[in-house]
Amino acid sequence: MNFKSKLPTVRTTIFTIMSSLAKEHNAINLSQGFPDFESDPLLIELVSQAMKNGYNQYAPMKGIIELREAIARKFKNIYQSSYHPEKEIVVTAGATQAIFTIISAFITKKDEVIIFTPAYDCYQPSVELQGGKVIPIQLQYMNNSIDWNLVESSITSKTKMIIINSPQNPSGTIFSSLDMERLEMITDNTDIIILSDEVYEHMIFDGQKHQSACLFPALKKRSFITASFGKTFHNTGWKVGYCCGPENLMHEFIKVHQFNVFSVNHPTQVALAKYLEQPKHYNLLPEFYQKKRDLFLAAIANSNFSFKPTQATYFQTLKYSTISNEGDVDFAKRLTIEAGIASIPMSVFNKNQQDNKTLRFCFAKTDETLFKAAEILNKL
Repeated sequence: MNFKSKLPTVRTTIFTIMSSLAKEHNAINLSQGFPDFESDPLLIELVSQAMKNGYNQYAPMKGIIELREAIARKFKNIYQSSYHPEKEIVVTAGATQAIFTIISAFITKKDEVIIFTPAYDCYQPSVELQGGKVIPIQLQYMNNSIDWNLVESSITSKTKMIIINSPQNPSGTIFSSLDMERLEMITDNTDIIILSDEVYEHMIFDGQKHQSACLFPALKKRSFITASFGKTFHNTGWKVGYCCGPENLMHEFIKVHQFNVFSVNHPTQVALAKYLEQPKHYNLLPEFYQKKRDLFLAAIANSNFSFKPTQATYFQTLKYSTISNEGDVDFAKRLTIEAGIASIPMSVFNKNQQDNKTLRFCFAKTDETLFKAAEILNKL
């Protein structure tokens, strides 16, 4: 059959490649971002109970009202910001579906979308599928700071959207309040939409605060916020997240959502609505993951890797330039095959595959797994 690919340059994702390689060689998998420990037994029991109670058919298209109200309360409790549960919140099949739906609803042929690299790998293909063009702006190595003058000069009459990700995957850095204020100023009095990917909002360390787009009034009126219960509550396989935004933007979001997914896993929504009644279930996460970060870094303190403790997420980048001159993709593959530990090479997320000899490791693992990983890394 003759056909023209809409994504001719897209290949198998690096996450699939490295996880498959880890499985093939029985390596410790610190590549893909998922925990190797179980979700809270209470939450699992709540899902089971919801199934037994008959919540096994289609949920409402926007999500059950109890969960949307719980999400609204969370925003009020954490950020003193409000979203209307009927008009401004939709439950989604994970954050990635929310991101794809936002882009599908607004990006058309020749529209330009600014992203910051290293960038999560779903952004660019989603834009290109709609005929849009990605304008990548590389974060400045090593501190991953943003050149806001470059951002401002990159905005044209074709700029339709700016995608931000804070806390940032894969770098583990966060946008400061000054960053958000500059973004607010740059986009004021424009028609630019902000897509704020805030999946790791509850994983910020060392007493720092998450600067959500909803905290900045002029940004909030033009911003979508996407989030993930799977990342937050250690059950990525459930694929449940949500999207918030002003009513006029959500109206367009819903048009696509209803024909893309329509509705999301019903018993899981029932369980999450009940689980969110206790704010401690997300308020304790920064301490929980900071302990894992600190344990991992203490365990490799005498290794030949260099690093700066990650500010957020459950990813830590390690620089290996004193160990090898190999490209990061080749080095990551060799570590998986020969040393028995899998990571993610950072160049695949960078503009023009910029290679800084850096690998990303996921520390959302049991202490036992982290100690075993450290033992391998210390021998390199």
